[in-house]
Amino acid sequence: QVQLVESGGGLVQAGGSLRLSCTASGTNVGADVMGWYRQARGKQREFVASTIPDGRTDYADSVKGRFTISRDGANNTVYLEMNTLKPEDTAVYYCRHFRSGSWGQGTQVTVSS
Repeated sequence: QVQLVESGGGLVQAGGSLRLSCTASGTNVGADVMGWYRQARGKQREFVASTIPDGRTDYADSVKGRFTISRDGANNTVYLEMNTLKPEDTAVYYCRHFRSGSWGQGTQVTVSS
C-alpha cells in the first residue's frame, strides 16, 4: 500500500519561495511516475508538475520557469520547489503516485499580495 505524506506548506508573501516535500512509503519514488497537483477553493484539482524515472519532467504552463520538481531516492521523497510565488498559486497541494493512484493528504500554500 502506497502512502504519501506532504509537508512544507505555509503562508508566504508574493514573490517568496517555498519547498514542498512528499515522503512515500510502500513504493520507490525513483522507479515510479510522481506528481504534484493543486486545488484552489471552489476550483477543480489541477496538474502542477510530474517526474518520470528517466528524469524528464513536465509542468503546467502557469508554473513553468517558477516551479521545479525533483526526487531524492535516498530519502524516498519528491520535492516541489516553488519560487516567485503569486497569490493565484494559493491552493492545497497534493502529491500523487500515478501507478497506484494514491494521493497524499495535502498541504496548504497561501500567498499573500
